[in-house]
Amino acid sequence: MERETLRELYVDELKDIYNAETQLVKALPKMAEAATSEDLRKGFEDHLEQTKGHVQRLEQIFQGLDESPTGKKCKGMEGLIDEGKEVMGEDYEDEAMDAALISAAQRVEHYEIAAYGSVRAFAEILGEDEAVTLLEQTLEEEKETDRKLTELASEINVEAAGESEVEDTEETTARKTKSRSAKA
Repeated sequence: MERETLRELYVDELKDIYNAETQLVKALPKMAEAATSEDLRKGFEDHLEQTKGHVQRLEQIFQGLDESPTGKKCKGMEGLIDEGKEVMGEDYEDEAMDAALISAAQRVEHYEIAAYGSVRAFAEILGEDEAVTLLEQTLEEEKETDRKLTELASEINVEAAGESEVEDTEETTARKTKSRSAKA
């Protein structure tokens, strides 16, 4: 791939991510409002502030490239946000709603992790050292958000299942493990 073509791809992908982040800035307050867990609500609110910082970093990168950040619609993020809206429209009860919100949020995080990883690699090849640093910082924040969501899910999913259901599952797993051990 020619260097100029890679630069065009890099700028195009940055525009896509910029639009994705601006869409997310609008969606996160709605997700926070739909959350019943105080920890999850705070997580969404904290990530909103972090996402605003991601937008600012991207704007800084665009200034350095002498490019405009606008002009592209991120259909991937649009679809993920639509799925999140669909989840919020369901009549799930408390913890089940929170579990659904976490699932939707992790899809978003994984999408962003993939996108930032790719553009960071492009920036590195193109010698855009300042952009590499900024993109790496955002990439690490996205990974950390995903880790936090996983931690919340480990508690909320158990609560959503109800303790008796979890105990039944644990007993079934223990019986299966014991049965396998006896066969060996």
